[in-house]
Amino acid sequence: MKEVWDLLHKESEAITTLIGNIEQDLENAAKLCIECNGRIIVTGLGKSGLIGRKIAATLASTGTPSFFIHAGEASHGDLGMVTEEDLVMIISKSGSTDEVIRLIPFFKRLGVKIIAICSDEHSLLAKNSDVLLNIRVTEEGEPFGLIPTTSAVVSCAVGDALAVLLMVRKNVKKEDFGHLHPAGNIGKLLTKVEKIMHSGKEIPVVPSTASFKEGLIEMTTKKLGVTLVTEEGKLLGIFTDGDIRRAIQNCGDDNIMNHKLIDYVTRSPKSITPGTLTEEAVYIMEKNKITSLPVVGDNDEIMGIVHLHDILQRKIV
Repeated sequence: MKEVWDLLHKESEAITTLIGNIEQDLENAAKLCIECNGRIIVTGLGKSGLIGRKIAATLASTGTPSFFIHAGEASHGDLGMVTEEDLVMIISKSGSTDEVIRLIPFFKRLGVKIIAICSDEHSLLAKNSDVLLNIRVTEEGEPFGLIPTTSAVVSCAVGDALAVLLMVRKNVKKEDFGHLHPAGNIGKLLTKVEKIMHSGKEIPVVPSTASFKEGLIEMTTKKLGVTLVTEEGKLLGIFTDGDIRRAIQNCGDDNIMNHKLIDYVTRSPKSITPGTLTEEAVYIMEKNKITSLPVVGDNDEIMGIVHLHDILQRKIV
């Protein structure tokens, strides 16, 4: 197992070495990407090509249009996908891979900028790039020193770092990320509650003048286990199953049904706005051990209600 620990140590050490040595180059690369009016075209061969596919996918999924072209296929027609509006990112540890170097004249003639990810600043690729992201890997971490292990990991880390920096510089928000991931758990968690909340006549709500009985009837009719209490259209409180049990337990009057509901509600309940992400709504419910959240506007006017069952039915969690 010594060889395994040595490999992991060398890979982590190689990534750590980048800190303090690549910040400005990353900023320069990010600037080129932001100024690009087209797509980020990522290319490479072998393991670098596989890493390139991952980087292109990460860029695209975080709001930077990007796709991968295999360096071997590029010179057989796939270069037709590249336009003068694009930016090219080339990955090659040595910076001297024949299939990669063969593409540089085409990119130069087209006038596209080149970002290079390689470890040899004196290579043809590095010298012909507009920005060099030097991964600074001189040897691989496995016993033979030949298999792209450390260089592949560091190249991937550099690509991730650039993608994150672009997210920051372009002010990409969670909801923006959700729009790019409409399927799967990510898309569901990043859905706004306004998309799943009950609204209009589906909202269980009574005025502050309602009786205990009227509150129960509304709760039963709307089947959400709660009733919201409003005053002049604004949320005043919430009446839950727990409030019913506490009221019956503490009330010595058999005519509780005629009592004012407002005397038994939970005042100033937890609430959220329509633009709240479902992910945050789930967190608030779990933290406060509740199953329903009123949805209110800027002035506390009731706009809807979201129930834990709504979230579970959509398999969001």
